[in-house]
Parts: sequence; C-alpha cells; structure tokens
Amino acid sequence: MNIKLLDVVVLLDDLPEYNLVRGQVGTVVEILAAGEAFEVEFSDPDGRTLESIALRPDQFTVRRTQFVKAKSASP
Repeated sequence: MNIKLLDVVVLLDDLPEYNLVRGQVGTVVEILAAGEAFEVEFSDPDGRTLESIALRPDQFTVRRTQFVKAKSASP
C-alpha cells in the first residue's frame, strides 16, 4: 500500500486507550520508521485535534475516492 502524507485514513479497530473507535477518520501527518509506522491525527468536526498517534499500516486503511465518468444517456 502506498501511503502518503495527508492521506485520509480509516481506523480498522477500536483503540479505547485513546477514545478512538473503528471507522474513525484521520489524516496521515508524518511518515515514521521508513514507512513502518505513520503519525495519524484524528480531529473533531470543528477541526480540534482529538489524538495524534503512531499507527502501523495494518491498523488503518487509506480512504480512496475514485471518480467515475457518468455514462451518457441513450436517446
């Protein structure tokens, strides 16, 4: 998986010690240990940081948005 700075990621497991739950969305803010870990920042809806923690790549998935070209309507 090619993880880059500012990628939006989704947490795969609950982390109760940080008050984070599976499905919570964060942003990669730093690449650590040559890509073996990543600093991920989780924020509230107002943009205030809830937690900024180091995670392994198996603890999250990168949220990708793919744009699909709409099919033209047939007459």
